[in-house]
Amino acid sequence: MGKYLYIVRHGKSDWSNPDLKDIDRPLKGRGIRDAAKMAKNLKNRKISVDLILTSPATRAFNTATIFTREMNLPTTKIQIKEDLYFSGTKEILQIIKKTSNDINSLMIFGHNPDFTGLANFFVPDYIDNVPTSGVVGLEFETDDWQKTDKTNLKKYFFEYPKKLKKH
Repeated sequence: MGKYLYIVRHGKSDWSNPDLKDIDRPLKGRGIRDAAKMAKNLKNRKISVDLILTSPATRAFNTATIFTREMNLPTTKIQIKEDLYFSGTKEILQIIKKTSNDINSLMIFGHNPDFTGLANFFVPDYIDNVPTSGVVGLEFETDDWQKTDKTNLKKYFFEYPKKLKKH
């Protein structure tokens, strides 16, 4: 069957209130629009998701919520994972590898630089930056999350809002 992982960076955040804590920063209007556009792109690809893990940051959680709405997924699939909030690529990799094998399709929402580092752990072509609302979709030839790595990556895609505008 295989395992599918979708690495999604949160949408563009709003910095208009400098007194807000980083974790509480919301999405900008553009962040909302771009997240909806990227989610529609995934829906058009007929992508289904068994589980969604998100950073507790407002901008990441709201991006995950937009994706569920646009992809017609129940919000009950969303779980907040504290360790997706700037804990480092190795910690995020452990979250993925500890995913139950009855989950075939996992989508995670979080932040850079961790998410670009995570993408580069898996893909053969170097990704300089996963931009806001960017999605790296990975398909692995394994039924075991513990075994997901470069050696069994079957195929992948890397999409982001400005790239979609070019099509």
